[in-house]
Amino acid sequence: MIVALIFFGHLVFSLIVFTKKWQDEILSAGFMNLALIGILFAVGWSISGMAAKAIMEPKGFGIYFDRDAFSLVILTIGEYFFYRMYYMDIFTKAGKEKQ
Repeated sequence: MIVALIFFGHLVFSLIVFTKKWQDEILSAGFMNLALIGILFAVGWSISGMAAKAIMEPKGFGIYFDRDAFSLVILTIGEYFFYRMYYMDIFTKAGKEKQ
């Protein structure tokens, strides 16, 4: 269940970024940002999977929070801070946070 929520969150975020870049710039900018998000997700999941393997056993903390879910949570936290800086124009406007 946690894994599905994380994948759905990434899908929604990808669609928001694609739409925003497509409207503000051009269609190819939207596709380039989709590719960036996809590559960072794939590489980041591999790296966080290695870290999770060193920390916990495959069964994890239960049926819903196994090692894969733990590695996706680590990845999502890292991506949150990276995307918060990289896509600052989406999250803020004129130096003030959107509320």
